[in-house]
Amino acid sequence: MLVNSFLEYLVLERKYSAHTVLAYKKDITSFFEFCKEAYETENLTDVNYSQIRSWIVKLVDDGISNNSINRKISSLKSFYKFLQKTNQITSNPLAKHKSLKVAKKVQVPFTSKEINQVIESLEEGSDFKSLRNKLIVELFYSTGMRRAELIHLKLASISFQSKTIKVLGKRNKERLIPLIPSVLKTIEEYLIFKKEIATDTNYLFVTEKGNKVYETLVYRVINNYFSDVSTKVKKSPHILRHSFATHLLNQGADLNSVKELLGHSSLASTQVYTHNSLEKIKQVYNQAHPRSHKK
Repeated sequence: MLVNSFLEYLVLERKYSAHTVLAYKKDITSFFEFCKEAYETENLTDVNYSQIRSWIVKLVDDGISNNSINRKISSLKSFYKFLQKTNQITSNPLAKHKSLKVAKKVQVPFTSKEINQVIESLEEGSDFKSLRNKLIVELFYSTGMRRAELIHLKLASISFQSKTIKVLGKRNKERLIPLIPSVLKTIEEYLIFKKEIATDTNYLFVTEKGNKVYETLVYRVINNYFSDVSTKVKKSPHILRHSFATHLLNQGADLNSVKELLGHSSLASTQVYTHNSLEKIKQVYNQAHPRSHKK
């Protein structure tokens, strides 16, 4: 009952997506099953940190990555915050918990050359599928939107008059992103072909059968095209988002502006992209400063 109330809170008050709520449910249910088996308790309000610590040890022994464990504990911490807020418990057993250390993953963005090569290769196609895929690549790189945001774009999201696109981000927060002329042109060309597809959906991106595109299809589009031009290990929509942010910062864009374009709630999330721009600044500095080569 407590878990159901918490999940309703996430949906109704926090406006979390169904996918996110399901992840929270799985994490809390997993801990609940552990408590029943290891401590013969079904009352989650009586749990102490020692028991939670035992669960963490078990997860580590099971080979679960620190990253995944931190996510599970974050779900649990939010659950107990909710119980505290609703006066079900007096203190959060995870209040002083420190996240497990995780190695920072270096996200290597695509180069401008690699992106241009992909877009140029898509220029050769003049059918529905080619134009759709070209628009997917161009929108990711010119707006920095997330994969889920792109999938849920609707025809009404685009304003040719104001040259903007309305994106529905996390927690149903809307933001407007400018569209450059070349992308607007691709949208117009794509919509001509889309009219020939029999569909009753108002989503912008559809399959050849008229259904809304799905996550694996969008991932394959990016992975397949960039595999032809790049040797980078990771080739995903997120790397295009990363490239968008990095290239803007390299060209002198204001960090706050990039934050708004990406739909981040805090600057801390955006600052992860400043590493590459800092390297670019160092390179320019070392090449240009009169005394940089003197010993």
